[in-house]
Amino acid sequence: MSMFKKIGISIITILALGSCYQPQRDCSSFRDGEFSFTTTINEEEVTTTFIRKGDLEIDFFEGKVDSSSVRWINDCEYVVKKLHPRNKAEEKSVHMKILTTSDNSYTFEYNIVGDTRKSKGKAIKIN
Repeated sequence: MSMFKKIGISIITILALGSCYQPQRDCSSFRDGEFSFTTTINEEEVTTTFIRKGDLEIDFFEGKVDSSSVRWINDCEYVVKKLHPRNKAEEKSVHMKILTTSDNSYTFEYNIVGDTRKSKGKAIKIN
């Protein structure tokens, strides 16, 4: 087999393998709705629910209700900012980026705006 033929086959194989898996990312389906998110805080699993509609998000956590503004950067990224922060930490905006989606959930990455540390989570659409 000639060298050019081997190189051609190698390139085709690499392209075929690289294009086999494309994670689903239909972010527009998760722009509005009711969601739940479970995380671990101080070794305890806690769940929050939230409703997002347009530029408003309402969070329900441990019997408390809070609201935030939502500013969409593009179909898969947005910034959340508390409307009525109770302390300095709550004054900071949070950047959210949807990484992958499924039929009823999305995996996301988030961080405080200006902070390089990122965390990941999964939100489930419940309505």
